[in-house]
Amino acid sequence: MAEVKLHGAWASAFCYRVIWALKLKGIAYDYIEEDLSNKSALLLKYNPVHKKVPVLVHDKKSVCESIVILEYIEEMWPHNPSLMPRRKELIYQNSIGVLLFISPGATVWKKFCSVQDQESTMKEILEMLKTVEEHGLGEKKFFHGDIGLVDIAFASIVYWLQIIEDVARFENFKRVREIEENLPNRDELLGFFKRSREKLVASSSLH
Repeated sequence: MAEVKLHGAWASAFCYRVIWALKLKGIAYDYIEEDLSNKSALLLKYNPVHKKVPVLVHDKKSVCESIVILEYIEEMWPHNPSLMPRRKELIYQNSIGVLLFISPGATVWKKFCSVQDQESTMKEILEMLKTVEEHGLGEKKFFHGDIGLVDIAFASIVYWLQIIEDVARFENFKRVREIEENLPNRDELLGFFKRSREKLVASSSLH
């Protein structure tokens, strides 16, 4: 039995951030799929405040929030590949890069749930991603030369927006074996979100 456990949901971009990091580090773990409509007692125990996934459990200690989990993984298992830049001058840039991919989460959810203004919201997200790609990546394959935390945060947004073709640099990330082998099926993911949005729209029309 692995000493590391991950409570997640297969359609969650935030959970895949953690899966990718664990796979890149070669860390063995047990995965527990959570039914978010009927949350398990363990999930409620390990994340009693927000009751959300992902939750990483390491030696009975729980860590919540995907970016916090990635930082914890790097702290506990600092061996290669390092998810954080080694050069001091890049650490600040890394922090800014991570923040860029935390705030869009609310915007993406707004687009997903809203019946109106979806076109303008999607345009805003696309422009943001292209700006980050142009000025952050440039001609590099990854943000800091090697695959790391910012790449993981960036790719999780790109893939779940189904715009891989519009952000070409994602191909470099996807070609990494540990990533390619741990991507959810695109058609199944798209079907899941279509059904979820239909339920949300139907529910909102009743109010």
